[in-house]
Amino acid sequence: MRRFFLACLIGLLALPAFAQTVAQTPRQPGLDLRELDRRATQMMQQSQMSGLAMAVVRDGEMIFVRGYGERARGTGLRVDGDTVFRWASVSKSVAAATLLQLVETGAVDPSQPIEELAPSLRLPPTDNRHTVIDLLSHRIGITRNAYDGRIEDGRAAKDLRDEVGDLPYLCAPRTCHTYQNVVYDASAEIVEEVTELPYKTIIQRDIFDPLGMKTASLTREGLVRNRNWAQPHGRRGQRINRLKPGYYRVPGAAGVNSSVRDLARWMTALMPIEPGHAQRDHPDHTLYSTANLTAMMTPIVPTPREQRMLNRNFHALRNSHYGLGLRVYDYHGRKVVGHRGGVEGYRSLILFDPELRTGIAVMWNSPHSQPIGLQLEFLDQLYGLPRRDWLQLSRRRPS
Repeated sequence: MRRFFLACLIGLLALPAFAQTVAQTPRQPGLDLRELDRRATQMMQQSQMSGLAMAVVRDGEMIFVRGYGERARGTGLRVDGDTVFRWASVSKSVAAATLLQLVETGAVDPSQPIEELAPSLRLPPTDNRHTVIDLLSHRIGITRNAYDGRIEDGRAAKDLRDEVGDLPYLCAPRTCHTYQNVVYDASAEIVEEVTELPYKTIIQRDIFDPLGMKTASLTREGLVRNRNWAQPHGRRGQRINRLKPGYYRVPGAAGVNSSVRDLARWMTALMPIEPGHAQRDHPDHTLYSTANLTAMMTPIVPTPREQRMLNRNFHALRNSHYGLGLRVYDYHGRKVVGHRGGVEGYRSLILFDPELRTGIAVMWNSPHSQPIGLQLEFLDQLYGLPRRDWLQLSRRRPS
């Protein structure tokens, strides 16, 4: 009944006008990994970036992993497929999948107000109930990124969630997308309340260990104690000496670290397996039911702010929506799903076609946006589209 209720609830909330896929599945003309590798190498030569790592999954199998540049600029320490970076907001998909698993098993009632599930959370008064679906789709309605600055200044997330109740609504709950970190991290608190275990213990036990994600962790110490970790850098290539711990205080929103190899393992675990295909896949990639994965990538709320950014720089990604811990787009008639993340000195992204079970994961230790173009060059290859200079390498001179 819980799974049925959740599916019905999401079905009612999702926007039916969203173009899911074209009528016919395209053939995969074959990914040109040498060309993708060449483009990434050329980008690193022309930029002030320090390091980058990239992985490609095709039909549920990892077929390419490589690092570029340096873990710390000027040291000669090379990035490879096992170098550890920060996921930042890509971490939200982990919290969403974990919380939905608890809904499916009956441990969490999806109709129960989230203020009752997360004791530290106090939301502004309203006649509407805020549910798990509202939380995971950022449809609470308060100021976007509420109190992020205070997290960065060292405040505790649970204290800040009590102060959220003093904020005004920008829109009625469930009527608009207002992206959150402090509030979204109530998902991790709910997991802890239900399981009576630390969030990091649950994620290690239920995700990192089953998927063999040996480099993954949820703490600052887990990052810096790894001998192969990428240090943060600024836009001009300067090393950032102080690694701020703020966003590790909201682990459900931005706390995961790992190598790109392990990020790709997680991306693969998010790809639904159609009936009859499961036996050819590694059993570790079937952690979640198709119903839960489908729920995560069902478009629930449009994200106009995201779309405006895409229109300026990456205009082929259209119809931007948020699901549950994942973003959903249309790319030339195909439904593609993913997320990006950014904290000081780090960026990451995943993007995949859930039907083809094929995608790309990229991580880098600087604040540049240029590597986002890799995902579009990847999609153009995947769908056999004319190749375009999404990295804008023809407009740049070596620095």
